[in-house]
Amino acid sequence: MANSASGMAVVDECKLKFMELKAKRSFRFIVFKIDEKNLQIMVDRVGQPDESYDDFTACLPPDECRYAVFDFDFVTDENCQKSKIFFIAWSPDTSRVRSKMLYASSKDRFKRELDGIQVELQATDPSEMSLDIIKGRAL
Repeated sequence: MANSASGMAVVDECKLKFMELKAKRSFRFIVFKIDEKNLQIMVDRVGQPDESYDDFTACLPPDECRYAVFDFDFVTDENCQKSKIFFIAWSPDTSRVRSKMLYASSKDRFKRELDGIQVELQATDPSEMSLDIIKGRAL
């Protein structure tokens, strides 16, 4: 179990699931949460390869913070099939202040544990991570 600068432990399953998403494309997305009682980051939910971006956004709670990675497939202007791995820090305005602080202080260290992140996005409401924004950041 890795330990971050904020005193936040990262459960090994987080890195293992991320490696499966990156190398084998076993998942479309992974949502992570902080267990505030045990001060550790753990896997909250994984999305199967056939799940959509709407499935992903629907599993982010409207009033709790989460970290997430999403494997976004797209076609370039040159008609090439590509994919980029997004790291999304979900911190809705309605979440508790303590929770927002915990997620903010642990984010960079946790992101470093996940080797292969290509794009980072911070969102406080769904409009800040719409599919159009994701597409724009991918190209």
